[in-house]
Amino acid sequence: MPDLEMQPLIPHGPQLMAGFKRQRIKTSGAEIEVAVAGKGPPLLLIHGNPLTLVSWHKVAPSLAQHFTVVATDLRGYGDSSKPEGGGDHSDYSFRAMALDNVEVMQALGFETFAVAGHDRGARVAFRMCLDHPEKVVRMVSLDIVPTHHLLTNLSVGWGVESYHWFFLAQKAPYPETLICRDLNYYIQYKLNKRGVGLEIFTAEAMAEYVRCTTPEQIHAVCEDYRATLTLDFEMDKADFGKRKIKCPVLHLWGSNSHVGRNFKPVEAWAPWCEDVRGWSIPTGHYPAEHRPDLIYPTFWAFFTGREPVPYKDA
Repeated sequence: MPDLEMQPLIPHGPQLMAGFKRQRIKTSGAEIEVAVAGKGPPLLLIHGNPLTLVSWHKVAPSLAQHFTVVATDLRGYGDSSKPEGGGDHSDYSFRAMALDNVEVMQALGFETFAVAGHDRGARVAFRMCLDHPEKVVRMVSLDIVPTHHLLTNLSVGWGVESYHWFFLAQKAPYPETLICRDLNYYIQYKLNKRGVGLEIFTAEAMAEYVRCTTPEQIHAVCEDYRATLTLDFEMDKADFGKRKIKCPVLHLWGSNSHVGRNFKPVEAWAPWCEDVRGWSIPTGHYPAEHRPDLIYPTFWAFFTGREPVPYKDA
């Protein structure tokens, strides 16, 4: 592992993902919007719902000082293509989205790589590690517990905060019709998390999320959640106790998020991993935008093979 010196966090400015080259890569099932910058070992960043690849804009330029950073829009999100859903929602399974990202990395010349995922992106990374263990050398998950654990350990507290899992999964076009009556209200409400608010988002990032909140994306998001409660859950049930993630895994979660309030995340991850560690940080559900000063050095340490230092409130 190269002896790298960590550089100061690059301040975010009005240009999102400054210095990144945009391109569109065709995979076997979609066309994926990609942003690439930097030199060094490849690092794939995968966003969550209802975000896009620009959700990494406060940490990606700094990471690109040490890594070849590849940030993607998941199929159905941002500027990536939006398949219909396949009838059985298979177009939006985590398996399909994981394959997209593996094929993107292959197209860029990377046979192995590290990955960090937030929210839905972490679930894609989870499935990627199981389906393509030879590809992923290290994984970071931000603010989730594995789908199988979540759906077999439901609580009232989690359900109140995460009602959208079951609302979005209702038969089309019921949720799409209701949400599309006022898309701006929806995205503002969705991002305004309890105890955190909208202040963590820059005006430029919020404008990007508003731009991408279209009827086409809303349908894709609903298909994503429909797949989760059917195909993805069945895959995880079949794999539970039989397959494990072989690469080192780091999990970070917000102490002021629905995950931190309702789960014991490391315990939830342990049955799925041969090597897992993790801790909470003082954020809500969007750590990379809320506390990039914590995310960047932790990513740098873990992905350069060092042991990251758990956050301790001084």
